Amino acid sequence: MRRRDRHGRGLRGPLTPPQAPVSRTRAERFDDLVAGEVARLGGRWERELAQVEFVVEDVPDVGPDPVDTVPLGGTEPGEPGRPVRIVVYRRPVEARAEGEAATSRLIRDVLVEEVADLLGMSPESVDPSYDSPDD
Repeated sequence: MRRRDRHGRGLRGPLTPPQAPVSRTRAERFDDLVAGEVARLGGRWERELAQVEFVVEDVPDVGPDPVDTVPLGGTEPGEPGRPVRIVVYRRPVEARAEGEAATSRLIRDVLVEEVADLLGMSPESVDPSYDSPDD
């Protein structure tokens, strides 16, 4: 798409093609990280997670009362016609992690903890590479 000639600089177009990785937004890159971790966990727990929906939301709904800590993720119970949902909150995770590698590790930890809670197991049983935050 070309835009009008502003300030005599000539016609302007996109700097990079839309399929280039640099063209992806932060939210899209975050979604990709979550999808990668879900696929990795799904490879090991495919049967148990078949009816679970994984969702990314920007921020949690904490209500009008002040809270001490903002959750990074959560599990919403299923209802008739809707599966159990595991939610990862993008903005709190990005606020706590510095850089893409730290964001990826934090996403992994949040998903492992939520899946472990859902399955009634320890996080280390769900994913042996899980590092307990208490260590």
